[in-house]
Amino acid sequence: MTSRTLGHRAPLLWVLLPLMTGLVAGKLQWLPLPPVWLGGFALLAIGGALGWRRAWGPGILLGVFLSGAALYEIRRDRLPDWDVLPPREVHATLEIDRLFTPPPDGRSQSGLGRLVAADAHLPELVGQRVYFSLGMKGNATVLTRSIRVEVTGVLQTLPRNPPGDSFDGYLAGQGANFKLTRSRITGDVSAAGAYRLFCDAALRRFAAILGHGIEAHPKVGGVLKAMLLGQQQELSDEQKNVFRESGTMHLFSISGLHIAVIAGVIHGMLLLLRLPAAVRVIAGGILLWLYVDITGGTPSAVRAFLMVMFLHTSHVLRLPGNPLSALVASAVCVLVVAPMQLFTASFQLSYGIVASLLLLGLPLGERWLEKGALFTRLPKVSWNPFHHAADLAWRWLVPVVAIGLSTTVVSTISGVLIFGLFTPVSLPANLVLIPAGSLVIVSGFLSLLCGLLGIGWLASLLNHASALLLTAIDAGVRFFIDVPGAYHEARFSSIWLGYSAFAGLLGVIFCGYASNWELKRGGFWTPFAFTVLVLLVGMRFVVPSA
Repeated sequence: MTSRTLGHRAPLLWVLLPLMTGLVAGKLQWLPLPPVWLGGFALLAIGGALGWRRAWGPGILLGVFLSGAALYEIRRDRLPDWDVLPPREVHATLEIDRLFTPPPDGRSQSGLGRLVAADAHLPELVGQRVYFSLGMKGNATVLTRSIRVEVTGVLQTLPRNPPGDSFDGYLAGQGANFKLTRSRITGDVSAAGAYRLFCDAALRRFAAILGHGIEAHPKVGGVLKAMLLGQQQELSDEQKNVFRESGTMHLFSISGLHIAVIAGVIHGMLLLLRLPAAVRVIAGGILLWLYVDITGGTPSAVRAFLMVMFLHTSHVLRLPGNPLSALVASAVCVLVVAPMQLFTASFQLSYGIVASLLLLGLPLGERWLEKGALFTRLPKVSWNPFHHAADLAWRWLVPVVAIGLSTTVVSTISGVLIFGLFTPVSLPANLVLIPAGSLVIVSGFLSLLCGLLGIGWLASLLNHASALLLTAIDAGVRFFIDVPGAYHEARFSSIWLGYSAFAGLLGVIFCGYASNWELKRGGFWTPFAFTVLVLLVGMRFVVPSA
C-alpha cells in the first residue's frame, strides 16, 4: 500500500538545520569572531561548494552555519558598553510594534517597540528594540501599533543570555536589548497610519459582533472573544488557571489551530464561489492575513499564515509541495527575518508540535487504519448503514488519537521545560476539547462574517451556538482537572537537560520518519519510549511549600 504521509521531501532542511545550529552557536558565543569575518568565511565556504562538486554538501552546511552565527550577531545588535552602565534616565521617541494585554486597572501599558530617536549624546540607541512600560494615568493618548510617542523613562540593559524560562529570556528572544520602565509619555510625534487605524476599528467591531445576543452572559462572551480574538484579558484568573492546569490554554492564543481552521473555512467558501485556483489563493491569503493582523499579528499566527500560504501556493503552481516542505520553508523565512524567534517558547512549541503531527501522528494514524480496518471480510457493496457509520467513525477517531499522541510527547516535555507543569490529563482533555474548540472557532468566524455583512440575527444565533459549546468545554475542563493526579508542578534537574531532551525527541522523530518508521529500527514506539525515559531520568516533582 502506497503511503500518503511518508516519503515527503523538504530540501530546505539543508538550510534550516545548519541555520538553526549557527544561531545557537551565535547565542552561546562558540565563534567569538566579528560578523564581517563570519560572513566572509561563509561566502568562501559556499563559493567552494559551488566550484567543487564533491564539497557541495559540507560547503553548503558550513556556509549556512557561519551565516547563522553572523545573522545572530547582526540582528541581536548588542551594545557591550551598556552592560557595565547603571540604569539611566533617557528622553527618546518610541515607535510601538506590539502591545501586551493591559492590567485591569488600566494604569499602565506595556509592549515592544523601537527607539527611533534619542538624546543627542546617545545616538547608539537609535534602532534598538526595547520592552516598555508606560504609565497611562491621566494620559489621553490612545496607543496603537505603529504610533510614535515621545517618552521619558529609565533605561536598563538586558543580560546577554538570560534564563530561557524568565521574562528577560522572553524579551531577549524577541530581539530586545533594553527595558524602558517607570516611563511616561511627554508628547505625540505621529499618529498611526490609516491601515493601523482600520485594524483597530475592525478589532473593536469584531468584539462587538462576538458579544451580540449574549450580553447577558459576559463570562461566556469573554471566553469567546479570548478564543477568536486572542484577548486573554477577557478571562478571569480562575479561568486561566483551570485551562493552564488542564494543558488547554493554547486554545486562547491565535496560533496554528486557529489559522488552520479559519484557512479551511475561507478556502471552502471560495470553493463554493467557483473561483479560479490562483484567485482563491490570493483572495484567501488577503482575508487570512487581515484576520491575523487585526487580532494582533502574533508571531505564532504569522508563522501559521506563512505555512498555509506556502502550501496553497505550491498547489496552484503545481509544484511538488507537501506539508513538511511548507513547514520547513516557513521556518526558514521566519528565522531569516526574525532569527531571535528561535529561542522563544512559542517558536519551539509551534514548530515542534506541527513537526510531530506531520512526521509521527499522520503516519501512525495511517498505519493503524491499515492494520485495523473494519469489516475486511465483508464486501463493501454489501455494507448496511451501520457498517458505513462505524467505518466513518473509526476513520475519524483513529487519526485524531494518533495526532493527539504525537503532539502529547512534544507538549509533555515542553510543558515541564517551559511551564513547569506535568499534565498527564492533557492527552484525553485535548482529544475531547480540540474538536469542540475547532467548532467554536468555525462558529465564531462565521458569526464575524455574518455581522460584517449585516446579518445580525444569524450572528446572534451562531454566538449562542458558540456559547453552548463553550459551556460544555468549561464543564469538560473542570472534569479533567478534578481527576486525581491531573497535574503536578515539575522541573527538569537542569535546564540544559530539558532542552537536550526536547531537541533529542525531535531528532528521534525525524530519524524515524526518514526510515519510514520500520519496526527493525524501533518503529513508532521510539519517540514514546524516549519521552518516558527522559521523564524518569530527568524530571523532578516540585513539592509545594507549606
